Amino acid sequence: MQDFISSKIQESIDVKAQLLKDKRLLETIAKVSDYISSAFKADKKVFFCGNGGSAADAQHLAAEFSGRFYLDRAPLFAEALHVNTSYLTAVANDYSYDEVYSRLIKAKGRNGDVLIGISTSGNSKNIINAFREAKKNNVLTVALTGESGGAMRNEVDYLLNVPSNDTPRIQESHILIGHIICEIVERELFVINNDK
Repeated sequence: MQDFISSKIQESIDVKAQLLKDKRLLETIAKVSDYISSAFKADKKVFFCGNGGSAADAQHLAAEFSGRFYLDRAPLFAEALHVNTSYLTAVANDYSYDEVYSRLIKAKGRNGDVLIGISTSGNSKNIINAFREAKKNNVLTVALTGESGGAMRNEVDYLLNVPSNDTPRIQESHILIGHIICEIVERELFVINNDK
């Protein structure tokens, strides 16, 4: 049993070691962080969406912005789009589950906002539809996916594709990347600017 546990920890370490070597991915994380910082400075919003475990990750990361991360500071407007279950079930029932996120982006998304979609496969139809709706409103789109990027690869402004095809390992890295972005944004807005 201990060997099995050790092997799972090592698998997670191996994926993160690949992340560390991927200069393109590291540069993209920096660009996304910079854009989100600029969006918040301009009083814009950051939306998150996902399904299943990725919905939990979306809610987790939205809370890091709207609540706090490391610092006791002002809240930032970040929202996970699935948290209103009455809305979610009504739209899924009356229209289609494929429309649950796109309808909210149509209602809420404005020029300069950010939509972050989380999908290990990169093929979640409801997130792809949200990305397409976001483009109509000049909302910047970011996908957190697995290695291939799936269909989202061609739908977004920025692709953060974790170098793995194993769902748990991808999700672990999504939270790592999300936490890095949160910390960079928080420092940019509440530490670096205050020191200037």
